[in-house]
Order: sequence, then structure tokens, then C-alpha cells
Amino acid sequence: MDLKARARQLKRDVPAVFLALRDKRTPIIAKVIAAITVGYALSPVDLIPDFVPVLGYLDDVILLPALIALTIRLIPAEVFEQCRRDSENLWANGKPKRWYYAIPIILIWMLVIGLIVKAIVF
Repeated sequence: MDLKARARQLKRDVPAVFLALRDKRTPIIAKVIAAITVGYALSPVDLIPDFVPVLGYLDDVILLPALIALTIRLIPAEVFEQCRRDSENLWANGKPKRWYYAIPIILIWMLVIGLIVKAIVF
């Protein structure tokens, strides 16, 4: 599989992982890893910022696909195939307008920033 095809596959797998996160048949450990994966994929803040030469983009090229691959391995195959099929039409009527899904991501990053500030100040 060439790089462009792999990138398209990853773009399709992130919404499928999100749907698997909400599926009752998905094991709990897979849900935890899926939540981390979706949160990281949608977060505007990277583990290593993109302005850091080489490492910034290497972070996105290695970490996100590795998280997605791990999540897919933990989800039962029939559940993930159903989620893949469902994710193909997920944004048929435009992107979802449920902004409140961003609240947990924002809260996590606020906590991280608060801890960093507390560590620096005290």
C-alpha cells in the first residue's frame, strides 16, 4: 500500500474508531485506547509541536497511526467492519455540529497546562 492510500485509510479509520468507542460490543480496554486515539487525532495540540524540526511531524506520522493500529487490534473484527461501513456515510450531510465533543479534550489540555504552570511557578 502506497503512502497516499495509507493516509486515506487512516482518514477513514479515525471516524470508525470513534464509532467503535460508542459501540457496546467494544471491550473496555479498546474503548480507553480509542478515546485516547480520537482525542489525540482531534486535539489541536500535539505531543511534540510541529515547529520542532523533524520530530514534530514524525510524531504525527508514527504516533497516530500506531495508536489507530493498536485500537483496531483491540476491537473485534466484526464490530470494526460495521463501524467502518457506518463511518463512510457519517459526514454525508456535512460535518457534525456537535461542538460539545470538544469539551473533554479542552478540559484535559487545560489540566495539563495548569499542571505545567503549577510545576514552573512552585
